[in-house]
Amino acid sequence: MLAEFIHYLEAERRYSPLTVRNYRHDIEQFVAWVEKSGGAPFDPHEIEAVQIRDWIIFRTERQKINARAMNRELSSLRTLFRWLRSTGRVHKDIMQSVPSLRTSHRLPAFVPESRMMPLIDKCETRADDFDDERNALIILLFYSCGLRLAELIGLDRSDFSADNSTLRVRGKGDKERLVPLLEEAAEKIGSHIRRIERQNICNSSEKALFLSRSGKRISRSSVYRLVRNELAQADVQGKKSPHVLRHTFATHLLNGGADMREIQELMGHASLQATQVYTHNSIAHLQRTYAKAHPRAQNGENEQP
Repeated sequence: MLAEFIHYLEAERRYSPLTVRNYRHDIEQFVAWVEKSGGAPFDPHEIEAVQIRDWIIFRTERQKINARAMNRELSSLRTLFRWLRSTGRVHKDIMQSVPSLRTSHRLPAFVPESRMMPLIDKCETRADDFDDERNALIILLFYSCGLRLAELIGLDRSDFSADNSTLRVRGKGDKERLVPLLEEAAEKIGSHIRRIERQNICNSSEKALFLSRSGKRISRSSVYRLVRNELAQADVQGKKSPHVLRHTFATHLLNGGADMREIQELMGHASLQATQVYTHNSIAHLQRTYAKAHPRAQNGENEQP
């Protein structure tokens, strides 16, 4: 049953390998817990909503996972039971009566413009060798296109228009979107592709834009590590990851006056709700500016005699 469900996620839902791996892990954990606590093989017909609630208690109170992580696991189970119901394997979807846990709203971390602009200026001029040029281009594309990590790794050299002015991105669910490219990024892309061809770095069958020294598509861990190092060298405080650069892209666009719908399209969000979280960053920025600038915002400290 699990093998068929995983095939459904891969072939019909077109989920990424990482997402499929997470679904498999979540469901295997739940199945193992059911079998251990019940002493019998897992049977979806026998599962009731009370067992799901017991699972939540076990995971949150005994194993101490937070509400956000628990909700991700519940999402995996919801998808499983919807699939079981749609394929006639169960007669009802028990997950409909199981609500998600309440979570605190965390503002997406982003890099302030004062830290980001010097890093981008540096990236636009770096081209000492293959690794240096590749790493600079990775930072540029994360920041100028708002890409997810999986989207960047999946880029092929054929995904750019003839003049490198637009980029075709394959997002979640294998949905494609077109993203415009800044002139500086377009020039770096052309230079990087020419270097790959000139130095014959990749084998003839590899189409990836970003390669390791061995000529294979670059790995997630390599990209994560280089982004963390680049942000640390730029003296960026707080979390340092590819997703922080994606958040930075959206926040800077919003602060610059971009329309929310346009940001949604550029980021490949399925719903506007996912994009609206960045308005909170913008409001928080306004509140800090207000607190520093308004005469009455600091208990009269800025009052003039």
